[in-house]
Amino acid sequence: MSLTAALAFARHGIPVLPVHTPDQGGVCSCERGARCERPGKHPRLRHGLTEASTDPRQITHWWLRWPRANVGLRTGVMMDVADIDSAEGWHGLLHLLGGELPRGPQVRTGGGGRHLWFHPTGFGNRVRLLPGLDWRGAGGYVLAPPSRHASGADYVWLRRPAGDMPISPATLRSLIEGPPPAFRDHQVTHPHRYAEAALEAEADRVSRAPVGSRNDTLNRAAFALGRFVGAGLLDAADVRRELGAAARWAGLGAAEIRGTLRSGLTAGRRQPFSGRVRDAA
Repeated sequence: MSLTAALAFARHGIPVLPVHTPDQGGVCSCERGARCERPGKHPRLRHGLTEASTDPRQITHWWLRWPRANVGLRTGVMMDVADIDSAEGWHGLLHLLGGELPRGPQVRTGGGGRHLWFHPTGFGNRVRLLPGLDWRGAGGYVLAPPSRHASGADYVWLRRPAGDMPISPATLRSLIEGPPPAFRDHQVTHPHRYAEAALEAEADRVSRAPVGSRNDTLNRAAFALGRFVGAGLLDAADVRRELGAAARWAGLGAAEIRGTLRSGLTAGRRQPFSGRVRDAA
C-alpha cells in the first residue's frame, strides 16, 4: 500500500523518500528504538532529503527493502505545506485568512493535526509562523497517507489533490515572507467568535483522539479553552459540557474526564487569553 502511494506521488512529480516507521507501541524502527525522539518521522536514507526521488525503479527498490516505510514527500517542488499541529494553529490560520480556507488538498495527520497543500512559494521552511503553525517549503518534507504516526493513527486524506494547487493568500504569503516576530502581537479582531471556533475545534480534536493520547488531548483542550474562560469569552459550563461529551465519545471514563477537565480548566484560567495571537517562543 505504501509503495503504491509512493509511486503515485512520484508520477505527479513529487520527490519521495522512505521514512522510519513506528511499531504498534510507538517504538521507532531506527537503531535508537525507544530512545528515538522523532519516532516514525525521520528518513531511512543516509543522506536524507537530498536523496528523494521520482524514479519508480529507485522507489520500488526502497520499498522492497523497507515495505512498511512511511512515505515522505519533499516540499517546495510541487507543493508547499502549512503544517498545523494544534488547535491554536488552526484558529490562528483561520483568523489570518478571514475564516475561509482555500479548497486545496488537506491531510489529517496521525497526531491529529492538519497539512494544507499550496502551490510552491519559493520560500524555505518557516517554524512557528504562528503558535502551532509551521511552513514546509524548499528544503523540507512532510509525511503523507498512508504513513503511520507513533500514536498508532494513520495519516489520511480529508481532501485529495485534484487539479492545480491553490495559491497562498496574500495575508499568508506576507507572513511567510516576513519575520515571524512581526506577528507576535497579531490582534484578534473578533475574540468571541475566535473563542467559539476554538471550542468547536477542540471538542472535535478530543472526540478523534487515538487510544494512548486521549487524556493528554483532553487536558490540552481544557487548558486552551480555560484561557478563554479566564478572559470571559467562554462559559465554563459550556466548555465542560462540550469537552465532556467529546471525551465520552472518545472512550474516556466519567471520573477521568471530571478530573482532567478540572485541572486543565483551572490551569488555563490562570493564564487568560489576551486577545492577541502570541508566539510563545
